[in-house]
Amino acid sequence: MLKVGDLVDGKYRVLHEVGHGGMSVVWLALNEKANKQWAIKEVRKDGKQDFDVVKQNLVAEIDMLKKLSHPNLPSIIDVIDGEGTFLIVMDYIEGNPLDKRLKEFGAQNQDDVIEWSKQLCDVLGYLHSRKPPIIYRDMKPSNVMLKPDGNVTLIDFGTAREFKYANVEDTTCLGTKGYAAPEQFGGHGQTDARTDIYCLGATMYHLITGHNPSTYPYEMYPIRQWNPMLSSGLEEIILKCTQQNPAARYQSCAELMYALEHYQDLDIENKKVQNFKWKLFFASVICFAVMGAGTVGFRALQVNETANTYDSYLNSAQESDDVKEAFEYFSDAIELEPENADAYNEILDYIMEDNNFSEEESKYIENIKSNSNYRTFVSEGGYDYAHFCFEIGRDYYFSYEKDNDVMSSLERCNKSVKWFEYANNADSIEDNEKEKSEILYTLSYNTSKKLWGKNVDNNLEYIDGTSYSDYWNDLEKVTDFEWSTDAQFGSVYKTVAIQIENNAGEFVKNVALEDDGSDKILIKLQEMEDKINAMDYSEKEEVLASIKAAESAINSARRDASDTANFSSGTETNGDSSSDTQEEGSQ
Repeated sequence: MLKVGDLVDGKYRVLHEVGHGGMSVVWLALNEKANKQWAIKEVRKDGKQDFDVVKQNLVAEIDMLKKLSHPNLPSIIDVIDGEGTFLIVMDYIEGNPLDKRLKEFGAQNQDDVIEWSKQLCDVLGYLHSRKPPIIYRDMKPSNVMLKPDGNVTLIDFGTAREFKYANVEDTTCLGTKGYAAPEQFGGHGQTDARTDIYCLGATMYHLITGHNPSTYPYEMYPIRQWNPMLSSGLEEIILKCTQQNPAARYQSCAELMYALEHYQDLDIENKKVQNFKWKLFFASVICFAVMGAGTVGFRALQVNETANTYDSYLNSAQESDDVKEAFEYFSDAIELEPENADAYNEILDYIMEDNNFSEEESKYIENIKSNSNYRTFVSEGGYDYAHFCFEIGRDYYFSYEKDNDVMSSLERCNKSVKWFEYANNADSIEDNEKEKSEILYTLSYNTSKKLWGKNVDNNLEYIDGTSYSDYWNDLEKVTDFEWSTDAQFGSVYKTVAIQIENNAGEFVKNVALEDDGSDKILIKLQEMEDKINAMDYSEKEEVLASIKAAESAINSARRDASDTANFSSGTETNGDSSSDTQEEGSQ
């Protein structure tokens, strides 16, 4: 049994208790060597007859979490199995569970609930996209941590399970009554993604109304019965999430995300406006039909009108100086013809028209990805889909900016890695893009993990075995690829130069010189400089400055390495000379 001041496994100093449950206590601990805080979940036997079952569930939870990587999920760091206890060392999530916030403040602000719900919807969608899908099954306010930055983290995977396609229903019925879907209690089929959608709907209900569905009156009423000022669109979303029949709910988190992004469109007032517009539209169509030359003529007119409208949306988007307005036009075009790739290709052109990928544009890209119409484009699975994913990943990796500042490598790589993964998994990706996508995926994945450590030979490498020498080879390949425009070459070279500057010392130690003794890193930087100088590129001076900074860093690292070697050599020589002098004196 742990207590304050204990040193766990020789490195984790227990600071204080942060929470406890029936069989477990969560402690805050400090890794004194790394000066970093972690959470330690201590599960105690304490004479419990079902400890082995609990431990088995914990092992399953740990194995599951180890395979996951998402900003709204904690990471498992260490597992310590002792007599009578089972210790799990994990990310310390600063903040408080949402149930504590409910107890203190009651019903939560509508905008906050919608933002939290979108984050939870995103993380559930990530879990459901695993192979096999992971069904969380216990979404509730106490399992959601609200961090000081306003973001949420999903914790406690004790009831999660991998979806088994052959099963008729679950073997074990787990979940929290009031939040759990009917199928979690047996006799209603196997739990699937729609089960989590029900639980999220119940959680939204509790957060927005302040009324716990697991207490009296044990029923979820339309939310506006508690507060008439709430959105009727959000009310409709929660009602659909919590339908008894899974077939009547949203069928995927992508559908739910789209609804949450557009909840205001579902408001009664907006629906009245939209209904009026549709009536006006159909009245116009009828007039055209009457004036047309029959069914064939009407069909041709309809096809032509759709095409004209689609093209009009794209033209309006490209001409707009307002990002929000432009992406509204793009979304309208996609909704009109979801399978048409033209809108997606126009989006790529729009993003890089000014040679940078802004945070606002990124937000709208994620909105489009969560749109149910996007699935039609994905299901086509053609070259355009693979190309779109690759280009978005490339734009994130080389050109993503936030508040007019270039994002750090880690932030940009976190954004880009999933898009390269989408492209790599697409059968339709062409060879010239596949090689680029695989290299950039490796670079962005390793950088996003940020897992440099020492191997047995005391050399720095990623924990997956990627050394600095491999890292350099990948960067070198990226500079050798043929890119479409001068701007793309410029962004590639600038990024590579920054990586060289930031890692100059390790590259000098780990990247071998050419056979003739020349420095291959400086040669590559000179090639990049010559290429940029030959370009008619508006931002070439910025790129050249980055290349010069990288050259300076490499030269400095070379001098430091040489000075160290000379110092070591000089010390040995002086020692030998002193010895020789003494010997001569004695003779």
